[in-house]
Amino acid sequence: MKKISLLTQILIAFILAIVVGAIVGPSIEVVKPLGDLFLRMIQFIIVPLVLASLVVGVAGTGDIKKIGRMGGVTFFYYLITTAFAVTIGLSLANIFKPGVGLNITQSTNKVETTEAPGIVDTLLNIVPTNPIVSMVEANMLQIIFFAIFLGLAITMLGDKAKTVYNFFDELAEIMYKITAIVIKLAPIGVFGLIAPIVGEYGASILLPLLKVILIVYAGCILHAVLTYSLFVKYFANMNPWKFLKGIAPASLVAFSTTSSSGTLPITIKSTEENLGVSRKVSSFVLPLGATINMDGTALYQGICVIFIAQFFGYDLTIAQQLMIVLTATLASIGTAGVPGAGLIMLTMVVTSVGLPVEGIALIAGIDRILDMVRTSVNVTGDASAAVVVNALEKKREGKLSNKASA
Repeated sequence: MKKISLLTQILIAFILAIVVGAIVGPSIEVVKPLGDLFLRMIQFIIVPLVLASLVVGVAGTGDIKKIGRMGGVTFFYYLITTAFAVTIGLSLANIFKPGVGLNITQSTNKVETTEAPGIVDTLLNIVPTNPIVSMVEANMLQIIFFAIFLGLAITMLGDKAKTVYNFFDELAEIMYKITAIVIKLAPIGVFGLIAPIVGEYGASILLPLLKVILIVYAGCILHAVLTYSLFVKYFANMNPWKFLKGIAPASLVAFSTTSSSGTLPITIKSTEENLGVSRKVSSFVLPLGATINMDGTALYQGICVIFIAQFFGYDLTIAQQLMIVLTATLASIGTAGVPGAGLIMLTMVVTSVGLPVEGIALIAGIDRILDMVRTSVNVTGDASAAVVVNALEKKREGKLSNKASA
């Protein structure tokens, strides 16, 4: 009997969770500990996995220029795709006008504004004052910074640091093995995460804002199918269907957990095993993406800002909408890869164009539903970047090899 693939198992669990959750209702909350346990198991492997694999990847490369080149390409790719995402969101919101003619009672809850950190503060925050604290707090950007410097120093010391290199190399292998074990529990975790959500959210909550939900989902699907497919096909010569199918296990887990960082181990495994990305590229590009690449969040922000403007009767100018593109792109870089962070960052975008912050309370009730699809797109975008960077690095190495042999 042919073994059922992980993707099929997750899909079965996903469909089963929807059916059971819809039938049982709120009482299905009893299975929530299964989802929480899976999340905790994923979270406990993230920090040592990223640290060990990135140190080995950098030390194995031994080329500061290559690391700088990969970082530059990755960051530029993330900026471009994020700008595409928020533009798609704005376009759909302007065409379908989800906030026009909507008649619902606005929540009286006060929404606290969030001030965007300055560029200098953001850059300074990348450098850890205490790497141990960074690991305890799972601050990914600071862990990446520490791991890169550690890897470069190991390379510079050569044989003197051989023992340290071997330690991280063996630790990385151990973490990959633990990851493989934990991922086998993904179908159970997905069921435990999705079923309670389906049981909790009824039609009374969803129907008044169904148009917003459908537009956000349509925009995210459109961005994934068009933008990422175009990039992986043009730059990596990869069949878009192969790409989407290969990253599907991670996308489904991201949909369930609503956490880019929490899905990271599965994203790394899927890109390496299903999409042929090298470990050196995946260990560098994907942790960075889980921290700064938030295409789905940016798209969601674009739609929600237009929705709030339409609901309150504001007519945003082209200049203001361009400001939304800029602010949403920059804000998405600062959005942590954890559940619900997008709603907090939405306040920055709303205040940038002078809209009432209270409008965010309209979105709060359905934010978890929106968070699921935008996180899935975030993870898919991370994987597309890894595929593109991996292909570009292979082409460059091939050219250098041809020159050397000529």
